[in-house]
Order: sequence, then C-alpha cells, then structure tokens
Amino acid sequence: QDLCEDPHLLVDGMSSHDFHQGKLGNCWFVAACSCLALRKSLWQQVIPDSKEQEWDPKNPRKYAGIFRFRFWRFGAWTEVVVDDLLPTENGELIYCRSNVRNEFWSALLEKAYAKLAGSYQALDGGCAAEALVDFTGAVAESINLAEGKYGEVISEQMKLFEDLMKVHKRGGFISCFISSSGRPSEAETEMGLIVGHAYSVTAITKLRLGERLLFSFKAEKLFMVRLRNPWGKKEWHGAWSDSSEEWKKVSDSERKNLGLTVENDGEFWMTFEDWCKNFTDVDICRTVNTSYFSLHKTWEKEIMFGAWEKHPEPLLNRSGGCFDHRETFLQNPQYLFDVKKAEDKVLVSLQQEDRRKYKKEGKGDNITIGFEILKVEDNRRYRLHKLTVQERVATSPYSNTRSVFLRRTLQHGRYVLIPTTFIPGVPTAFILRLYTDVPSKLRELKADRPEMTCWSLLCGYPRRVTQIKVHSAEGLQKQDGSGGADPYVLIKCEKQSLRSAVQRGTTSPVFNTQVIFYRKDIDSPVTIQVWNSNLLRDGFLGQAVLAAAPGEPRQQQRLRLRGRGGGEAAELPGHISVTVLCSDDLAEL
Repeated sequence: QDLCEDPHLLVDGMSSHDFHQGKLGNCWFVAACSCLALRKSLWQQVIPDSKEQEWDPKNPRKYAGIFRFRFWRFGAWTEVVVDDLLPTENGELIYCRSNVRNEFWSALLEKAYAKLAGSYQALDGGCAAEALVDFTGAVAESINLAEGKYGEVISEQMKLFEDLMKVHKRGGFISCFISSSGRPSEAETEMGLIVGHAYSVTAITKLRLGERLLFSFKAEKLFMVRLRNPWGKKEWHGAWSDSSEEWKKVSDSERKNLGLTVENDGEFWMTFEDWCKNFTDVDICRTVNTSYFSLHKTWEKEIMFGAWEKHPEPLLNRSGGCFDHRETFLQNPQYLFDVKKAEDKVLVSLQQEDRRKYKKEGKGDNITIGFEILKVEDNRRYRLHKLTVQERVATSPYSNTRSVFLRRTLQHGRYVLIPTTFIPGVPTAFILRLYTDVPSKLRELKADRPEMTCWSLLCGYPRRVTQIKVHSAEGLQKQDGSGGADPYVLIKCEKQSLRSAVQRGTTSPVFNTQVIFYRKDIDSPVTIQVWNSNLLRDGFLGQAVLAAAPGEPRQQQRLRLRGRGGGEAAELPGHISVTVLCSDDLAEL
C-alpha cells in the first residue's frame, strides 16, 4: 500500500501486456513472462492459488505480506516464498512492473526468481529459454537462423515454420533475438528492431489473403509471426508493421481475428521470411506430451540425474571431455538405451545445473556441454573402454547454454549416450531426459566388467572378451522364384546367442550387427550362421566358425560360408564380412 491504495496480485487475469522491463538487463526474463502469460494452465502452476494469495480489502487480517511461487528446478518443482517489499526509487518500482499501476504479479515473480538465482544481479543477462524451462519443465532447443540459412533456403524455412506452428499450438514457447556480435548491444536497426534484445513470439499463423491479392502476392496465404518487445514500445517498421499499407488489403474481420492494434505497445506482426532474415537466433521450449490420455502424439520419458566428477584413477574418472579428447572421452558417464522399433524418433535434452548462484564468486558462467550417441553391441551390459566396432551416429551441438537438445531418428538397436563437458576435468551436475515412442529402458552403465561373485568360483569367471561385428553378406543362395532371400545372422558363443533383424528380398544383405561375449571357455569357438527366414521353417544358408583369439587379425575379414561341421566342411554359396576383436583384459573393450 506504499505504492498504491488498492494493490492486487492480478488485475483482470494475466496478459502478455501486463509488464515492462525495468532498469535490470533482463529482457530475456520479461520475454519469457510474455510467453508464460499466454498459457493459463502453466502460469497457474507458477503462481499457485493466486486467488487465495490476493489482497482482500474486506478482510485485511488475512493478508500476511508473503507470496508463493513455484519453479521447475533440476527435475522437481521448488516453492519460493517472498515478502511484499519491492525495490523502489522515488516511489516507483526499479525493476519489472505492470502497465496497470496496482498490479504486482510481475514484480513479485521477478523477486522470487531473483531469490532462486541468488540476487537481482544474477538476472542481469540471460536466456529466455532458461526461464521458460524453469517456469514449465519444458525442453529447450536453440537454433541459429543465420547458420541454418533459413533466410535463404525456402524449403528449410517452410519446414521450420510448420515445426514452430506445431510447437505453439501444442503449448510450447518461442523467443528470438538478434546477435550483438559486431554491433553494439541495444542498438536499433533500420527497421526498428533492437540488437541483443529478447523478443517473445506471441502468435504464429497462416494469414489468408483476399482474391485481389493473388496476382500481386502470387500466394493464397502468408506465413506470419507476431512478436512482443519487453520494453512495451519500439516496433518493427517494415512490411506488415502496425500501420503499414499491407494491412489495408486485409479484411476488417481478418484483422479482428488477428487482434491487430495500431499502437506503439511493443507488439507487432511480420512475415516469417522477414523474421528469418532479420533475427539471428531462436529459442524453442517444447512441452513434450507424456500423457496417456491425449489425442496428440505422446512420448515415453526417461530421466537420469548425473554429474561430471574428477578422479585421478582413469576407471573412476567421470569428467573426460568431448570426443576430441580421444584418450579420456570414454571416462564420462555412460547411459544405455534401446530402440525397439525398426526406427524411432528420439528427443534428448541435457541440462547442467543453474550456475547463476555462483555469480557472486565470479563463477556464474555456464559450462560448454554436449553429448554423443553411439550404436553399440546389441547385448552390451558394461561400460565402453575403447571405440572399435561401435558407430558414432549422433552428436549434439556443444554450447555454453544451460541445456542442449537433439532430435534424431535412430534405427533398431542398442545405444550408449555419453554426456560430456567440452574440456576434461570440469565438475558439475546434470540432468538427462530422453523421449522415445516406446519405452527405451534408459540406465547408467556403472560396471567395467562382469562382477566377481561366489558363483564365479563354482561356475567360472570370464577369461576373454570378444567383440564381433557382422557387416554384410554377398552371393547367398537364392531362395525364391524372384531370385531373392530373407536372410538374418545368428551369432553363437558358448551358451549365448544373438540374432539380427531379417533383411528382406536380398542375397547381398547389410547387417551391421554387433555383439560382445565375455567367454569362460576360451577354446570354445564363435559360430556365425546365416539363415533364411521362412513362414514354417527357417533355412540354413551357411556358417563361419572362428577361434576368436587375441592374436588374430583385427581388420575386417571376408569369410567363405561353409556347411555344418568342422573347418573342412563343404563350401556353400556366399561370403560374410566380419570384424573380430579379442582381449584377455576384460576392461579393454
């Protein structure tokens, strides 16, 4: 009541126009708040029981002078309580404020977020995507529009538009900015945009044009984006700005549907093409749907908490740096997961702990992080120690942002995901989230080799590790009238066996099947058999029998298929290409 006579937390609900940036350099936070205001179900999560927290002039004794807010913090919702004392100067709020004088939710939310970060100073400079993740638990992705050439390549531009429209429709958030590299921050471009300034995307749509525009625009609709400047003023001056000639060609009803206002209120429209050409970076926050009761696509979610930790012993070190540091790269945490379908789209989010709390100590900058995905043996259960037959199938961007994100379609098989810092020896905690279409059984690989137990004394303990990759086969015997076959490989060692997927309609299949065996009886050979898949009974096409000893060649071999029996068994049509690696050190491979 020191600032006004009738204070309220909210006045007529929440709107993206409710607040303006103060003296703090946190336009990114205000842009995130603009996005949050568009989703009632989400802001009610951040400001719980908003009606109960309201000032009631009829019952002033109920008012305790404290407010509760909730933020998603490293995998869990955290409640932050603040009092109603706000920083002022000459009776005016210094920092974030509402455009309604007696509304204070934005100023109180900013205070709660500053408390979470350690201080108001910790909010000076940041990323809108990070705040949106804290508001919602969403998955953040950053795209460099300039590097991706979205302003030049129309096909890529259209793909991005459809993706962003889907994100917006499904409750996600989008913000953007112009990189200040080579230009002074907060400088104004010729078109009225502010360099180094975060804008929130408040709408993305296809604008239908009247028939009389078909000739001049050569299109039935325009791809449009609506943005908001957190300052509440300073708008785009180009095509489709508030008072531009283009809007006169659009019907009144269409303008009303779009909510067009010709005011300097900081909100404006522009074409998606102009947006791609004028902005350099976009941050996307996806609210990934994991509900079983949904009409839209749902995802299976796995979450792991981990840390990069230094240790002088290589087998215990968990801070090995990125793939460029080949000697230590595998000394990072390793996570195993399976792709059960023939192919599956995979979403991965790696997020480091919020380091803003260390700003007072001069250590508040984010660490550069990223991750690698390797396709490994289909039966791997222990940590990788050497890269041999494994395939490097995906690399995330490496960035000094709080989180990095990757979308990738992966083929059926087993994979190891390795989160890393860019350079070795940088300790910090992280959270890893994996989304797949079907359950992936994400788990951390902790053991380096099979465990020695009491049963090992009775049943024996492995003496040798053998890795096998069956690359392909060629010249197999034809199995049907069309001259094809449906082959698969079966790899057997002692009492273990592993079968590949069937390759349909070919006598020259590519398998790329990997296995690893921990062998107790080193005199027992490894047998690789090729079979033809049939409805009633599978047909034997040939096999290769390998001693698989450490002294044998480690390069790829081309082996003749033979019948069942010893090494002198009859030759059969076809060859297989394999790589075999063996070691008596169980932790080498």
